[in-house]
Amino acid sequence: MVDVGLVIGGLIALVAIIVIIKTAVVVPQQSAYVVENLGKYARTLSPGFNILVPFLERVAYKHTLKEQTIDVEEQICITSDNVQVGVDGVLYLQVMDAERASYGIADYLFAIAQLAQTTLRSEIGKIELDKTFEERSHINLRVVEELDQASSPWGVKVLRYEIKNINPPGDVVSAMEKQMRAEREKRATILQSEGERDAKINEAEGEKQRVIKESEAAQQQQINEAHGEAAAILAVADATAEGLKKVASALSADGGDKAMQATWEGSPASPAARSPLRACLAPRSPLAGGDAWREAPRRQRAPRRRRPGRTARSRAESAAAAASPRRRRGPATRCRGQRQRRRARWCVRGARRSRSAALAPLPFQPAGDAAARLL
Repeated sequence: MVDVGLVIGGLIALVAIIVIIKTAVVVPQQSAYVVENLGKYARTLSPGFNILVPFLERVAYKHTLKEQTIDVEEQICITSDNVQVGVDGVLYLQVMDAERASYGIADYLFAIAQLAQTTLRSEIGKIELDKTFEERSHINLRVVEELDQASSPWGVKVLRYEIKNINPPGDVVSAMEKQMRAEREKRATILQSEGERDAKINEAEGEKQRVIKESEAAQQQQINEAHGEAAAILAVADATAEGLKKVASALSADGGDKAMQATWEGSPASPAARSPLRACLAPRSPLAGGDAWREAPRRQRAPRRRRPGRTARSRAESAAAAASPRRRRGPATRCRGQRQRRRARWCVRGARRSRSAALAPLPFQPAGDAAARLL
């Protein structure tokens, strides 16, 4: 027969094992268990080994304290310029109070997801389509602020919200592509025109610098030439002064003045040798010096041409008129007098020119000629 005591002992051991399993609870790290005592909140179990009161307490809710990620489904939003766009996002949250997360709301994950969608629709409706991509960070910040304020009584904190995709309609995408293409062509045209303008400006600047450099070079050339001419003039003046000093020292010696006077009188540079008056007077005038003018032959006259048609009577009348007491001057005599007067006028004019040339400054000559000219 079966021992009754052994059976009872086995049942008691089984009941004890079940009780131990039900009353001993191990809570993992970053987790929180909510315990109820007869259907009423009793306490929150911290991570580790915990013992419950048998048949009175039980674990009602289990929450993770880690950061959770919720995928917010795509929804249709209407912008301020009446364009429909599909927007979806990702929500990051964390349970801060297990008790309020258990009793504050039935399902905080679903509530926060729905609240994120409504807040996103509200924020998208405030801006235009062109600014939705630019204002993405602002939209995320506004959604996080609204959700955090709403989920604070639930013991849940919304950390951040990120928009994943913004999907405008196909026709809007085509229009945006055309607009973008036009903007790119516009920028390309502007950049090309600016490049051409800069190139022309650079060419003008280069031409300006070239002209300036050429003018500076011409100026420096003129300055150098002026310096060279000044140095040459100074050298000539120094040489002339040295020659004059030597001439003066030679004249101051014994017999120097007589030698200089003899040399000057025979030199072609003397005023008498250069005077046209002397050339005119020599060798017929006694002013030229010597008796050569007496020995010079008279100028031979050309034979007189007889006038055509002159008769013997006219010749006789002419001879009578010539033999008369009142002798009239014939054509030959008048011509000879005119030639003498004309020659005298030429001589006077030549003398005047010689005097002017003697008084005018002469070009540079060697030191000996300059000294002779000064004397």
